[in-house]
Amino acid sequence: MGKIFDWKNSINEYELQEVVSKIRSGDLVVFPTETVYGIGAVALDSLAASKIYTAKGRPSDNPLIVHVSDFDMLKKCTKEISETEERLIKAFMPGPFTLILKKSDIIPNEVSANLDTVGIRMPSNKIAHTIISKSGVPVAAPSANVSGRPSGTNISDIKKELLDKVSIMIDGGDSDIGLESTVVKVIDNIPVILRPRKNFSRRY
Repeated sequence: MGKIFDWKNSINEYELQEVVSKIRSGDLVVFPTETVYGIGAVALDSLAASKIYTAKGRPSDNPLIVHVSDFDMLKKCTKEISETEERLIKAFMPGPFTLILKKSDIIPNEVSANLDTVGIRMPSNKIAHTIISKSGVPVAAPSANVSGRPSGTNISDIKKELLDKVSIMIDGGDSDIGLESTVVKVIDNIPVILRPRKNFSRRY
């Protein structure tokens, strides 16, 4: 049975150390983002990725989105970023936006579902950003729910189905947006929306 940390008012620095330790060691942590809650583990570890698939009951051919804290971490996870992709990154990150990019060798095939690309997102949520930044590693984190069920937008949505499958759940209150991020891939130098999100109207 996992622990629940209440960070609705502020991030507990002592508990943060435990969260960082769990992430780095390959354990699962549920945390809020500005879109929905995510179930995350270090994105550099194939075994950690397999734990996510098992906890969600998610097919292993469905790639995981990798969350980063800054542009340096993004560039370590990717390669061959085009000018158009650079413009999209600068315009929409951090925020509820995922960009499909060529992955670097540090991202295992278990995370990318054997594709040569990976979805990268830089969350603007303070809790998510702090966890990733303090951990110093990219975090693979799909939505925190059992596959086929609605994505969790608060802890009460997902506690019953996931608490016994993870080490820690962080209660950060309700998600600001409550919808998954927009997913974009640049094809022939043209941004193509693979998964839309309402109110996605900023120009790049």
